[in-house]
Amino acid sequence: MRRGLSHTKPSSSLFPLEVPSRQVLTVSELTAMVRASLESSFSEMWLEGEISNLRAPGSGHLYCTLKDQSSQIRAVIFRSTALRLRFGLEDGLHVIVRGRLSVYEPRGEYQLILDHVEPRGLGALQLAFEQLKRRLEDEGLFDATRKRSLPDFPRTVGLVTSATGAAVRDILSVLHRRCPIVRIILVPVSVQGDGSAEQIVSAIESLNRLGSVDVMIVGRGGGSLEDLWSFNEEIVVRAVAASAVPIVSAVGHETDVTLTDFAADVRAPTPSAAAELVVPVLTELVERLEILIARCRQAITAQCVEQQQRLDLALAHMGHIRLRILKEAQRVDEAVAGMRDAAQAKLRRTIADAQAWTQALMSQNPVFRVRRELGVIPQLESRLTAAMDHTLAQKLQLTRSTLGRLNGLSPLAVLERGYAILETVSKRQIIRNIGQVAVGDEVVARLANGQVRCTVNDVTSNPSV
Repeated sequence: MRRGLSHTKPSSSLFPLEVPSRQVLTVSELTAMVRASLESSFSEMWLEGEISNLRAPGSGHLYCTLKDQSSQIRAVIFRSTALRLRFGLEDGLHVIVRGRLSVYEPRGEYQLILDHVEPRGLGALQLAFEQLKRRLEDEGLFDATRKRSLPDFPRTVGLVTSATGAAVRDILSVLHRRCPIVRIILVPVSVQGDGSAEQIVSAIESLNRLGSVDVMIVGRGGGSLEDLWSFNEEIVVRAVAASAVPIVSAVGHETDVTLTDFAADVRAPTPSAAAELVVPVLTELVERLEILIARCRQAITAQCVEQQQRLDLALAHMGHIRLRILKEAQRVDEAVAGMRDAAQAKLRRTIADAQAWTQALMSQNPVFRVRRELGVIPQLESRLTAAMDHTLAQKLQLTRSTLGRLNGLSPLAVLERGYAILETVSKRQIIRNIGQVAVGDEVVARLANGQVRCTVNDVTSNPSV
């Protein structure tokens, strides 16, 4: 606090006169004094009102107005306090708050700094439960169409629960009693307190990655709403909904309801009931199989007796047709003998015709004519060889001449004589005039045996152009 200067008039010995000193404050000093007075006088207070004009900038702080029917006051909730809120603030929410009165010095406005907020008439956890349930339900996470049926005969059951609670003992007892051969994989987690939600999510994801788990039980024993809150955390509910393995939710007692119950494929009223849902009674299955085996044996025996009777009837009927078969066999033998005689006669006639045609062909044998014409072949061969050599020589000379002209026209031959082809680096275009390049450009000079990358230092036009 700064004091002003004291201004006094010169005193006279006859009429002494004193002017009282005055204190001059700056606006900042006055605001600081008001702030100190308010914070000391209203260091802690409880208020009731309705939230309006709620703002949540990127800093994480929350700004709002707390109002009733006739008055309003600005309020701020700093980020550290906002992170501890179990529910989401929204305009129109009636709340009870605790805070201290202060002054926002840049604008000279007094405001409440809140360190506790609770909904009026409804617990904070219950409000957070309803808000999150409504939001996830709108996303479709609780739709019945997403639910899957549990496997009839699971071989491996995954458990996500506390390793020391009564729930795991009840589940294991029921599983071993109903189906001793089932394989159980327990992933122990903390089911309440800080970090418990992250452990539950990690356990669900780990069991999914195994690839051998057929069904999963996620749950714990009973408790208060605060004790069961880990199973209302959004990350846990989303992990349950996203699981590829069917999940049975077994959280608390029958009257306890969590958001995990809505996201799971099946909700069990208790952990023991969850174990009864996921595995059948092995003894009942064995008895049922034995009954089915006995019924199969009876059916097979009856079928065999019926087929035996049908076979006996068929054999008796075959005795009557045996005589007919023998008679038909005799007729077949006679037919075969007749066919053999006819075939032999036909063969003899065919042989005679073949001999006649052979004699006729021999009389027209071309061998003699071939021998006569063979003498002309060496002369024709000699003439053909000479003609081919002459033609080949002409074609070879023509080819060499053509290759020479092609080589003279080839750009590679021009490059062999010391010339180069310039190309732009960017588009690989051939440079035909100086207008295509500028000083500082990079070009590629293609030579006969490689390429050279160059930089243009100067561009000069031909004086004759």
